[in-house]
Amino acid sequence: MQTRGEEEPIIGHTTPAGGNVFRDLGFEPGEAANLLMRAHLMMDLEHIIKERRLKQKDAAKLFGVSQPRISDLLRGKMETFTIDSLVNMLGNAGYRVTTEVRPLPQQHGVATEAPAAAQA
Repeated sequence: MQTRGEEEPIIGHTTPAGGNVFRDLGFEPGEAANLLMRAHLMMDLEHIIKERRLKQKDAAKLFGVSQPRISDLLRGKMETFTIDSLVNMLGNAGYRVTTEVRPLPQQHGVATEAPAAAQA
């Protein structure tokens, strides 16, 4: 671990690849999964904007929202977006969103037993 002289360590903890930084920040598993999904969808939308070199007003038209919503998106205002709204924005732009459901790894004392319906 790197340090700066007698100061605190520069890096105290890192989230492993495939981990959930929101869980590491202390959010409950369900909320952490929701935040992570929203973060990924927002990054996907931002990537489309950058890849197509869209101005905010053009991105707003493509995604079917107002320009201030695009501003919120690009500023990372995650609390202003639901998963539904982000999926709708991607759908308006001609993208299909898919999901994957799998048990969480054992971490922070959370059991990994799959729901009964998934075991059948």
